[in-house]
Amino acid sequence: MKNILTLLAVSLLLLSCGNKKDSVDDIIENGNLGEMRAKKTELLQEQSKLKASIDSLTAAIEAKDTSKKAALVTTTTLKDTLFEHYFEVQGNVETDQNIVLYPEYTGVLTQVYVKEGQRVAKGQRLARIDDGGLGSELARQEAQLALAKTTFERQKRLWDQKIGSEISYLEAKTNYEAMQAATNQMRSRIGKTVITAPFSGVIDNLIADQGQVVNAGQTPVIRLINLSDMYVNASIPEAYLGKVNEGTDVKIRLASIGKTYEGKIRQVGNFVSPDNRTFDVKVALPNADSAIKPNLIATVMVNDYTSENAIVIPENTIQQNAAGNSITYIYVSEGDGAVAKQVQIEKGYTADKQVEIVSGLKSGDQLIIEGVRTLRDGQEVTLENQNSNNQ
Repeated sequence: MKNILTLLAVSLLLLSCGNKKDSVDDIIENGNLGEMRAKKTELLQEQSKLKASIDSLTAAIEAKDTSKKAALVTTTTLKDTLFEHYFEVQGNVETDQNIVLYPEYTGVLTQVYVKEGQRVAKGQRLARIDDGGLGSELARQEAQLALAKTTFERQKRLWDQKIGSEISYLEAKTNYEAMQAATNQMRSRIGKTVITAPFSGVIDNLIADQGQVVNAGQTPVIRLINLSDMYVNASIPEAYLGKVNEGTDVKIRLASIGKTYEGKIRQVGNFVSPDNRTFDVKVALPNADSAIKPNLIATVMVNDYTSENAIVIPENTIQQNAAGNSITYIYVSEGDGAVAKQVQIEKGYTADKQVEIVSGLKSGDQLIIEGVRTLRDGQEVTLENQNSNNQ
């Protein structure tokens, strides 16, 4: 009898072990691919059953618990506002007063009167080249000119008194005029030995060294820059020809120095390049602190559209319906509560994540700005917070 009971207990234990489902860890440890796939299928079926049950419970709860039906939303009251749209092009910072000075006379650079970084005035002497004896020659010429002038004046007085011959008077006059021309020419040649500033500015670089032989028109001597009259030159596609004029508002962003400037177009080019179909514009840049340098890269934002009484809403409040139309939701009071009303809209320009609405919304509408993604047309809503300012 005892053996029979022992045998029965062992059988029950074996039967129990045979019915017990293996765990996920055991199946993975066994490494049998077929068992692992079968276990995955079994778990997915259980997951589907659980999800269906949860969805049924959620629907039943929503049907019974009316206090939870209204969606929590935030609104803003729309009003007419100024809307500006800008398009962007790349530009380059330039100045017309950025030049390298070359000598007009060949010789030794004997004196440099300025140093790098020095401010100079228009007409100020910057450097001198050895004149090779022209100064002495000019002194002799001026002495001869003085004698010729005296002779001419004496002959003129005599001729005015009808004394002497006309030929003597004409010879004295011709000689005096010839000496004047020769002396002026000599002065002009000597003037070319001095390099002067063609405009006020700053000595940016002394290229030639004192004592160096410089050749007329060939040897660079000094770079002179004036940073007070800076501008941006940009090329604009011809499609904007009708929207860009002198006086058009622009914003200029100089990323390299972290600054943005506002200005107006001061010149519009009259030539469209056949290579890239663009025309050039110039925009003046204020540079009181001399922070802007020539050849900086600039992003030019050109105002091509302005509406003074526009309805503007945040871009993230706009959705698309099944038909591909743009829609949004507004808060509408209804009885003792409120609902979300779906509105089909027509969009205009977009700027800084704000969209101009051409039709579908009006001033005074309460636009739903938070909680809008999960709404449906006519759904009850509860107002969390009302912001009277347009976002």
